[in-house]
Amino acid sequence: MASDMNDYFNKKKASGSNNSGGGNGGGGFKPPRPPKIDFNLGGKSGLIYFFGALIVLLVLAKPFTVITEGERGILATNGKYESQALLPGLHFIIPVIQKVYVVDTKVRIINYANRIEKSAMNSQNGIKTKPAITVLDKRGLPVAIELTVQYRLNSETAAQTISTWGFSWEEKIINPVVRDVVRNVVGKYEAEALPTERNAIADAIEVGMRLSMNGLENSPAQLQSVQLREIVLPLKVKEQIERVQLAKQQVQQAEQEVQKAKQDAQKRAAEAEGKAQAVRIAAKGKAEAITIEADARAKANKLIALSLTPRLLKLEQIKVQGLFNEALRVNKDAKIFLTPGGSTPNIWVDTKDAQKRVSSH
Repeated sequence: MASDMNDYFNKKKASGSNNSGGGNGGGGFKPPRPPKIDFNLGGKSGLIYFFGALIVLLVLAKPFTVITEGERGILATNGKYESQALLPGLHFIIPVIQKVYVVDTKVRIINYANRIEKSAMNSQNGIKTKPAITVLDKRGLPVAIELTVQYRLNSETAAQTISTWGFSWEEKIINPVVRDVVRNVVGKYEAEALPTERNAIADAIEVGMRLSMNGLENSPAQLQSVQLREIVLPLKVKEQIERVQLAKQQVQQAEQEVQKAKQDAQKRAAEAEGKAQAVRIAAKGKAEAITIEADARAKANKLIALSLTPRLLKLEQIKVQGLFNEALRVNKDAKIFLTPGGSTPNIWVDTKDAQKRVSSH
């Protein structure tokens, strides 16, 4: 092959030199010559071609695989899965005989709901959507439960999980467990009680799911969290609950009005009591004032009585007698009456006065 290529380039060279004087006027421009390639590698050419073909074959066969973080590799040799999964990193395999299946061990989500956001509709990002779980309550009424379940493949037992459950392990493990636990928990309650027992129901569902998943052989999946999103009740139950709530609100309003009336009555009673107390205090004050004044007068009289000595009384009598004497000098017809014992005051009457005036001192 190499000799044929050399002959080809030699012929081209000869033809170019013969036609050099044609269009260029005999001494014109000569086109550049292509580089001479020697394909004659001697005795090593076969070995080089062999290694070249081997390299191409290895590249096409891809005897290696790369496992990234959040993934595990399931190595299958002649169709049989190995017991240990491949960790993140570069791994070499035997082409054709061995094959690696990559499984995702990152957190995955299943939304059980009738209305799902558009961003969650794509299952390629680890989010799956399924219809809400329809269950029967304690009386057999249908109830729809909407919830979100977060879980992940157990990376330590990923190979055993795939070997036992296959690559559709989610549909065989997660979905049946969720539906079974929700039915068992919600079936213990009546539909009317579900909204008020929401927190207890959510806790019971999560606990039941953890126990169910951990009870499976090799713990194939790890539950991250369960969020109870909505409890969709039948229309008749909703209407009944609304009526009950309305009645409770009316009762509460009536109780509030009664309480307000009691408070108003207590307020008025307190005001009346305050006024009566004020009247009592005022009356007591007046009585105490009168008592104080009487006590003061009594004390004054007592002091006066103590001050009236016999000599003082005699002196007063002499003064009064002097006044009578003065009166008799002016009116000689006046009559004088002396009180027994000669105590004062003495009484005198003017007999000349037609109306008989009476005067006392």
